[in-house]
Amino acid sequence: MSKTTITVGLGSCGIAAGAAKTFEQLELIKRADNLQFDLKKTSCVGMCFREPLMEIIDETGTYLYGDVDINRADEIIEKHIKNYSPVKEYLVLCDTMDTPDKVFLEGQVKIALRNCGKIDPERIDEYEAQGGYKALQKIAGNGLLPEQVVSLISASGLRGRGGGGFLTGTKWNFARNTVAKQKYVICNADEGDPGAFMDRSILEGDPHAVLEGMIICGYAIGASQGYIYCRAEYPLAIKRLNIAIQQAREKGYLGKNLWGIEGFNFDIFIKEGAGAFVCGEETALIASIEGQRGMPRRRPPFPAVSGLWQSPTIINNVETLVNLPWIITQGPEKFAAFGTEKSKGTKVFALTGKIRNGGLVEVPMGITIREIVNKQGGGIIGNKKFKAVQLGGPSGGCIPEHLADTKIDFDSVNATGAIMGSGGMVVMDEGTCVVDLARFFLEFTQKESCGKCTFCRIGTKRMLEILTRITEGNGHENDLEMLEELALNIKDGSLCGLGQTAPNPVLTTLKYFRSEYEAHIRDKRCPALSCKKLLTYTINLENCTGCTACYRGCPANAISGAKREKHSIIQENCIKCGICFTKCKFKAIVIS
Repeated sequence: MSKTTITVGLGSCGIAAGAAKTFEQLELIKRADNLQFDLKKTSCVGMCFREPLMEIIDETGTYLYGDVDINRADEIIEKHIKNYSPVKEYLVLCDTMDTPDKVFLEGQVKIALRNCGKIDPERIDEYEAQGGYKALQKIAGNGLLPEQVVSLISASGLRGRGGGGFLTGTKWNFARNTVAKQKYVICNADEGDPGAFMDRSILEGDPHAVLEGMIICGYAIGASQGYIYCRAEYPLAIKRLNIAIQQAREKGYLGKNLWGIEGFNFDIFIKEGAGAFVCGEETALIASIEGQRGMPRRRPPFPAVSGLWQSPTIINNVETLVNLPWIITQGPEKFAAFGTEKSKGTKVFALTGKIRNGGLVEVPMGITIREIVNKQGGGIIGNKKFKAVQLGGPSGGCIPEHLADTKIDFDSVNATGAIMGSGGMVVMDEGTCVVDLARFFLEFTQKESCGKCTFCRIGTKRMLEILTRITEGNGHENDLEMLEELALNIKDGSLCGLGQTAPNPVLTTLKYFRSEYEAHIRDKRCPALSCKKLLTYTINLENCTGCTACYRGCPANAISGAKREKHSIIQENCIKCGICFTKCKFKAIVIS
């Protein structure tokens, strides 16, 4: 076997960046030059800002290269593999030398993401080599009873990572103590906020960990069937899940009388969803699996007592489930050692927005938002001012910079008006208009409303109309009071979590950035210079050279002035398209 291994990250993010072409190029080079190295594939490494990623492990160390297109691949093979000289300028991480990007991993604790970017997700033997399915063996080998497994999960303090943060062990107990002929376990892999990128990456990168978590849950509550509810828009995740399920069946991890326990039968099936955001809500998800329209129902009874086909059903999201094998093998105390008093363990975030380093990060609970933005995120792009983060996805809330020292735990985040959600963290700089941001997220939730509740169906539409009017410069003095009244009624009058949380972006931006709303309404001005219809374009005569680039580019004949003469903008003709600003090479166009 070769002493050198080359691994390429082939998650959806890597493939979108060109990693598949890089992998093909490496195959061609290996064959053409008869090179002796093992070529492997893995999934998302987490450093999405440097995709495509290629790792070389040889007898001198481990080298992770970033932005590896086919040209770089050729160069790295020539210098590193053939001439034993690593290409330092392309290195992202290295265990033998310092690299600027190493700060991205500093402070991270990989539990949920422990195997992502390390193993080939389509090979069960690689999962087993990393300790996979050892949790099941420990349960069987030690003769742990179902109630003892539940006690271990309770002792860890694990709370659901799907948004609500309910104690997992407590939830399991409801189902375990309910007498029924049939019980079910469902993996909710259909949450539609930016945090769903995290779910998809785990499904693509470590599918067996999801299966093992579901089997543990099935044993603990006495279930015999599991369903993975995954949106059909994740074809790579579904492909790798199907491979993993087949492999698990062949190895005896799924089937009848598992681990020699008479009567414990458990199998897993995939249900492909149509991508409806509302199906992230438990009862709507259940309705979809049953073949009905994905709409929520009133609770109680809760799914743990009466769920899929009126049977006790535990629904956990992807991140919750992949924590379970680690807790069983490493012990609940080790998991509980991370985090705060009421929020144990780690949390995965899909970090995006106006930061240098976007990707997946897994950090201990208790770390502050500011630490994540400045350390893992690398700070704000272009040295602009950090303004806020949108935490929890479209139904989350906007947390301003002055609250950026808020700790990442369920209670602290909820106190700001935001929610943890499934882990979306969108970072904003001073150029982000929070009014338009609230409009953007509300537009999404309004479209995703199933329409069952009047407040959600019509109330969000009225709120969206008001926000649109404000961003277009047609806001009224009473609009803010109307937004608040509608938001509170929608929260109180909606049946499910979608409607109850849809107003969060509006309420939090009103709470922390009310002056920006007032500027839009009273002054017809966007302080962030973002809302197109509220911008004013003028010409700084000192910088104008009369080159006519703006004049020739303007589609509305809104610029006057002859060649080599100072120009001016005819405001009543200006359509605020911004072409003049992009055409001017002398910084003579001023936006206000």
